[in-house]
Amino acid sequence: MDLLTIIRDRKSIRAFKPDSVPRETIEEILKLSILAPSAINLQPWEFHVVMGEEKQRLSRRLIKTYREKQISCGPSTVKPLPKTFGRRGFKTLEGMKPFFEEMKVPSDQFINEGSCNFYGAPVGILICQDDSFSKANFVDIGILLGYFVLAAHAFGLGTCPIGLITAYADEMKDLLNIPENKNLVIAIALGYPDRESPINRFKSYREPLEKMVRWVE
Repeated sequence: MDLLTIIRDRKSIRAFKPDSVPRETIEEILKLSILAPSAINLQPWEFHVVMGEEKQRLSRRLIKTYREKQISCGPSTVKPLPKTFGRRGFKTLEGMKPFFEEMKVPSDQFINEGSCNFYGAPVGILICQDDSFSKANFVDIGILLGYFVLAAHAFGLGTCPIGLITAYADEMKDLLNIPENKNLVIAIALGYPDRESPINRFKSYREPLEKMVRWVE
């Protein structure tokens, strides 16, 4: 599979088979991911790979915490979103609605509890960064994340980046013995896609390029 095909075909997966992913495959994906560029080559990323019973235990803890705190998925903003961005989010949720109806599951429950359960994926990848770095270095994590999801797709695996559970970082640090000086930046669900699940027929749209680019010549 060539790179351009991978970029065009890859999408977020929100239903996974229970089949385990070989550790060797995960290591190969991580080795490719850490080839990503970073400022001054500081490589400011650390991984916690959670599988098996530990992953199940983490999911149970996160779902319990979500039901207690009710912190839901939403845009992380410092002021109200311009309408352009809000419309994109609304259009995406509207596009997912028929699949939720087919599965007979409330959208909020599926998205929020699904995030806390890594959408049933057998592997959860937590990406952390030492708290000596500023948030500017989150850009490096974003580049790494892009490498990861594309590499995983090349191996026939599905992924879904998950931001919600960073709201429950304290619970995860406690359960997984992650040091306090490590910031949890993003999580990734990883596994084999369940092609029979209706939600995996959904692929988010993209705005036309002309709405996002300004040429200066």
